[in-house]
Amino acid sequence: MFLNRTTLPLLVFVMSIAGCGGGGGGNSGTVDVSSSSASSSSSSSSSSASSSGGEPATSSELIKINQTGYMSVGEKFAIVPAVSATQFELKSATDDSIVLTADLSATMQWTPSGDDRFKQADFSGFTTPGEYFVSVEGVADSTPFLIGDDVYADLHDAVLKAYYFNRASTALEATHAGDWARSAGHPDTNVWIHDSAATESRPAGTAISSPKGWYDAGDYGKYTVNSGISVYTLLAAYEHFSEFYASRDMNIPESGDDVPDILDEVKWNLDWLATMQDEDGGVYHKIGTLNWAGEFEMPDEDTRQRYAIGKGTAATLDFAAMLAQASRIYAAFETEFPGVSATWLSQAEDAWDWAMANPNVAYSGNDSGSGAYGDSSFGDEFAWAAAELYLATEDAAYLTEFNNQNAAVTNPWWGGVATLGYMSLVASGESLMESDDYSSVRSDLIGSADAYLADYQASAYLVPMVNNDFVWGSNSQGGNKAVVLLQAYRETGNAAYRDAALGMLSYLLGRNPTDYSYVSGYGHKTPMDLHHRQSRADGVVAPVPGFLAGGPHNGWQDTCTYPSSDNAKSYMDAWCSYSTNEVTINWNAPLLYLLAAFLSE
Repeated sequence: MFLNRTTLPLLVFVMSIAGCGGGGGGNSGTVDVSSSSASSSSSSSSSSASSSGGEPATSSELIKINQTGYMSVGEKFAIVPAVSATQFELKSATDDSIVLTADLSATMQWTPSGDDRFKQADFSGFTTPGEYFVSVEGVADSTPFLIGDDVYADLHDAVLKAYYFNRASTALEATHAGDWARSAGHPDTNVWIHDSAATESRPAGTAISSPKGWYDAGDYGKYTVNSGISVYTLLAAYEHFSEFYASRDMNIPESGDDVPDILDEVKWNLDWLATMQDEDGGVYHKIGTLNWAGEFEMPDEDTRQRYAIGKGTAATLDFAAMLAQASRIYAAFETEFPGVSATWLSQAEDAWDWAMANPNVAYSGNDSGSGAYGDSSFGDEFAWAAAELYLATEDAAYLTEFNNQNAAVTNPWWGGVATLGYMSLVASGESLMESDDYSSVRSDLIGSADAYLADYQASAYLVPMVNNDFVWGSNSQGGNKAVVLLQAYRETGNAAYRDAALGMLSYLLGRNPTDYSYVSGYGHKTPMDLHHRQSRADGVVAPVPGFLAGGPHNGWQDTCTYPSSDNAKSYMDAWCSYSTNEVTINWNAPLLYLLAAFLSE
């Protein structure tokens, strides 16, 4: 059931190796080398175009394409090595017939990929669905790819299903998990309060029950702060594209009930989050062990004592925002989940009260066996929580607090969540807000999208990314920019925003300097050695499908020896590369949103 249903003869779904069952404009001229992103602290050279001589006659490099395929309408580019040819052909994969001949761009360079020189092949105007490949004299033909309106359907389902595969406290049965079935691990019904989270009423060593939730990443920790942007983005995908999700069957245990599967899946994590609140309203930072699990340990084999670690302002406000957002969305399912919406809202308000009384409590716990997710700046969390509580309660005091924070719209990430509040207010607040307040929030959000659109338009690689975006989790940096771009598209209908988001999606799916489609199981070259303990230890050759790898950057925080120091090429498909090849719930989230947006059109 996990097999890619495409019929491309060369676009091989890598999991089959293990025998598993189951129009836009070109950027061809000179481009600005000093474009900057609103979320970056300084400007960064992104690209330059040149028609200088010395081009090789042939190339052993590959033509870089979106390995999953292209939407019928919108930008469609391939990146071609800088051979001497001046034209390209788009050919039918069925009979090799030429369906389009067009000029290549001038030779270009892109700063994040170093000295690479290449040309763009723009076939955005070609909209006929089918299977095709790009042919250029002097370089091998591209692998075949699809053009069509549903090319991302299977991929979307796998990206969402990845959350099911990372469920804690439950067995994954073969009926739902196929080859990746596993025993239950981490029941988390006997979690001890760590010294860093102790209070008078719950001293260190007190046992609490905190089951369910998603494993955050390649490890087995569960983290409130990183759940924040992850839960937000999945719930936003449902809210913005609810018709698309109404009857989508993900083959999870809850499938077939009266609740969309995406909401059933998110509720697995929300049920855990609801247990993370202390009696005083504050919220624990995370649950983890004091030592890392071994790389070949499956969840049921990691029997170390688990702890509730830390309690602070960031976790508490993220919790308030998530549960307020969830209370509003799940209110429509009162029959299926009686009382849950009201309970979550009450918990969110209690968390807000604690944060107001404790506005500057930074996390300071033991991180030897789990990730830190430390944060010491809380204006963005206050803004997001205030926005969600305003929408859930319609209490103007929360909107006043949102405005008082004066938080900037920046590229969202787990430690910078103010923009989530802006997106929620723009999507759901117009009928509640004064027109001037609403117009201001909308203008700020679209202004941020305009900066990302400029990044895209100035990029020879056709992505809204600059050098400053190549940090740990660079793929989510670009993905979250694309989510913001789609908010501007939803508000204005300007197809330029949509094209920029499509460009980012193509980068993630293979049109990038490494030639990797960064999603496990989708494309002709995908990660096979993800830093993901279940994939490492389960005895299945192929990794769990549907996970987005973190992506390239030259921080080199691990023990790998990387093939390049260039930002966009410093990536390794190797277990040792936890800084580029790990997976996390917050990196999958923007990819899921993008796919849902395009499939719902």
